[in-house]
Amino acid sequence: MYKLGVSPMNSAIKKTKTVYEQWLEVPETVVGEIIMGDLHMSPRPALKHGNASSSLLHELMGPYHKGKGGPGGWIIMIEPEIHLAENIIVPDIGGWKRDRIPEITNETFFSVAPDWVCEVLSPSSAGFDRVKKMPLYLEQKVKHIWLIDPLLKTLEVFENNESSWVLIKTFMNTDKVRVVPFIEIEIDLSMLWI
Repeated sequence: MYKLGVSPMNSAIKKTKTVYEQWLEVPETVVGEIIMGDLHMSPRPALKHGNASSSLLHELMGPYHKGKGGPGGWIIMIEPEIHLAENIIVPDIGGWKRDRIPEITNETFFSVAPDWVCEVLSPSSAGFDRVKKMPLYLEQKVKHIWLIDPLLKTLEVFENNESSWVLIKTFMNTDKVRVVPFIEIEIDLSMLWI
């Protein structure tokens, strides 16, 4: 293992790599993101984390992505890669209204900020998600963010008021919720913790 920015071939040369070049070398066993010029690497999600995000994705895909049993009109994806200016960010789940992105292209990443994101918190990522990613989402005008903590069994729902995130409500355990931006369906939170 070598320090970021130092070539492993000849440490005397100490060739400095750009942050983007470092990001390109991030192994597939971790999630690499560039936030405000800094490279951040996070381990792949633990099983509780993955279960919560997969379960929520399952709840939203039919009604919103496919329009089955709901209004449709959304593109919803798990771990989409998003390039915004000099930032590369990978939320656990991202959603775009189809009037902003009418079709899924053959690109490998999105270059438009999502309308909604969900970050599933873990002990190693909670601070990063709150301190680094939330301000970037605010700056990029993401309208809503959900923070799910599978250990505490909570869902926090935030709305962007143009200058800060406003906590709409916190839900927990077995609450059944209808919440922005997906108020048309009821989500049973107990399904996220199974």
